[in-house]
Amino acid sequence: MNTILPGNNSNVLSLLDEAYKSRISNLTFSIEQAQKALDISRLLNDKALIGKSLNHLSLFYMIRGEYGQSISMAEEAIIYFEELDDDRGIADARYSIAGNYYKTDNFHLGLIYLINCLATYQKYDDHHNQARTQKSLGTIYEFFGDQNNAIKAYEGAIEAAKKAKDISLESNAYNPLSGIYLKQGNVPLALELVERSIAMKNESGDTRGLAFALYGRGKVYLRTGEYAKAEEDFKDAMKIHQSVGEKLGLGMVQRRLAELYLKSGHLAEARNLLEKAITFAEEFNVIIIKFKCEYLMYQLYKSELDTENALKYLERYIAQKEAVINAQTLQIIENYELIKRMESMEKEANLAKERADIIKKKETAEQTAKVKQEFLSTMSHELRTPLNAVVTITSLLKEKSDEEDQRLLDSLKFASNNLLLIINDILDFTKLDAGKMQLDIHPCNFKTLLDNLKQIYGSMAIEKGLKLSLSVADDVAEGYEIDETKLSQILSNLIGNAIKYTEAGRVDININKVKADKHYDILRFIVRDTGVGIPKNFFADLFESFTQPRSVTTRKQGGSGLGLAIVKKLVELHGSKVNVRSKVNYGSEFYFDLKLKPVASITRKTEMPIGQLKNKTVLLAEDNLINAMVARKLLSNWGIISEHVSNGAEAVEKSKEKIFDFILMDIHMPEMNGFDATRNIRESGANPNFATPIFALTADITAEHQEEYASYFNGFLRKPIEIEKLFQALAVGTV
Repeated sequence: MNTILPGNNSNVLSLLDEAYKSRISNLTFSIEQAQKALDISRLLNDKALIGKSLNHLSLFYMIRGEYGQSISMAEEAIIYFEELDDDRGIADARYSIAGNYYKTDNFHLGLIYLINCLATYQKYDDHHNQARTQKSLGTIYEFFGDQNNAIKAYEGAIEAAKKAKDISLESNAYNPLSGIYLKQGNVPLALELVERSIAMKNESGDTRGLAFALYGRGKVYLRTGEYAKAEEDFKDAMKIHQSVGEKLGLGMVQRRLAELYLKSGHLAEARNLLEKAITFAEEFNVIIIKFKCEYLMYQLYKSELDTENALKYLERYIAQKEAVINAQTLQIIENYELIKRMESMEKEANLAKERADIIKKKETAEQTAKVKQEFLSTMSHELRTPLNAVVTITSLLKEKSDEEDQRLLDSLKFASNNLLLIINDILDFTKLDAGKMQLDIHPCNFKTLLDNLKQIYGSMAIEKGLKLSLSVADDVAEGYEIDETKLSQILSNLIGNAIKYTEAGRVDININKVKADKHYDILRFIVRDTGVGIPKNFFADLFESFTQPRSVTTRKQGGSGLGLAIVKKLVELHGSKVNVRSKVNYGSEFYFDLKLKPVASITRKTEMPIGQLKNKTVLLAEDNLINAMVARKLLSNWGIISEHVSNGAEAVEKSKEKIFDFILMDIHMPEMNGFDATRNIRESGANPNFATPIFALTADITAEHQEEYASYFNGFLRKPIEIEKLFQALAVGTV
């Protein structure tokens, strides 16, 4: 029986320091020392030391793959640090929680926690933990297929590690950075970086880290076909992982060694390792290893001509991968308020830092904006990609369905469009909040736009037994130079809200000219209803995000809670202000004025015959198999012949074989992203498609704002696919 000897603060700190240093070579010893520190801390009833000991144990259990135990200890640590108002201790605990999430199957929630941690570590100039956090962020961006941001994160980790003078942390980032350059085909640089990592690991004595570096070099040798060298590195890495109790690393090596045996024709050894790796992944819920192993199983059975088992594992691979994407998408929507709360905490931290050091505040603000932009890019892609398949397939099925099926498909289309509107609200609000949105002014048939809005919302009003009226003054022009999309968004939010909160009576839309000069008209837009009304004491908060008076909020009124906040920001983008008049139980009136330039006449776009595109050729670069299938079906309906590749590297190679009429390029793809692939095609004078029209077809709404790449594309098309815009782009050759 072990007895706990009396101790003091210095004893505990000494034990924890010894435990942390030993984690790189003797994880069991680290856990024993940290547990002693925790036991002594509890006897001393020192909350700071209890929290610190729990944080160390959480980190060590995470490394060992005991994720439930790790999260439990980190959450207990947060309770103590919150009582002490110790935000650094909270950040350390959240870092461990983030590690548990992204090492299993929840990369998005891991990303949220890491962004919060990074802001805290920057506040205190904690370069050691900045390096750890940036390296983890790189891992997540790499999983999303965002190699540009992954490289930036890893380079940020290297810079922070150098400031911390920690060569072990520095080498931790060289290893995954080597993996990215290997994917991009730069084998010499990949080998150089991983050799540097191995040398640093040997110098620092980081045995556990050495295993990951050897694994990285094994991947390089596997790529170059040096199977004997690769096998030696993988086996050495496996021995180290087994000796230190590193579960995740062991699963990674088993999967990669199985790939080696599969490529070299040793199928029995490959099958044995894959079975072990799948068992491990299921036991520890490491989904990414599981579906990668299932894909290798599919390849193995395919090579043996065992069609039944090959198909079984291929279906498992696809189902598992799609399930992860869909689950993450829903979780982000559910946790959006948490994201905003974390951003608010980050802003408070920046303000505190500003009082101490104005220069540091500027640097932190720039980094915060960068992280938000990266987060927006990732979320727009991950949220909109699954919807692309739903919306486009619905449109395709409607062309061949009977009347009864049409009604069902209309319902599906309405539901998916409603979800898309909610997602767009979230993403647009984030862009507006960051000052990233601008007006896109062009001539528009104004009265036709208003008639279309009335038609869209007329059926919604009829379903509730309401009358929807539109009144446009006679002196209002037929056409104006406006941003049609943003004006539609303003009016849609106001009309939709009016219908939503009106149970009986009517909704009126009035547009009047209140002033004019030689060049401009000032129009007043009014949306009036006979709904529940809004208390006057709530007017000041009405246009803030996620705020609604409790008296008018019920579950049957859905939506993102951002509609009026977006209206306010969009009207302000036009240089105006939205106003409200309301009386409880009598109704509300929202109104605003816009200064618009009239246009004499609007030239309507002529319909282009589908036959115009017949026998045209398209190279489609799309890593999502379902979205690729949908796009190819749509293109075939227009008589277009398409060829599909699943990543940017394949797109570059395929583009060298022959001239295509068009290239449709996804942005977020593995191996090489769409930006780099397009630049490669454009800048290579020997590529026969260097002048071919290339359109970005992407779910990332920030892609078109990447100025360094924008000139390479003929235009940017969004997912879910807007069918008419895609047709016009291919017919005209530009967006």
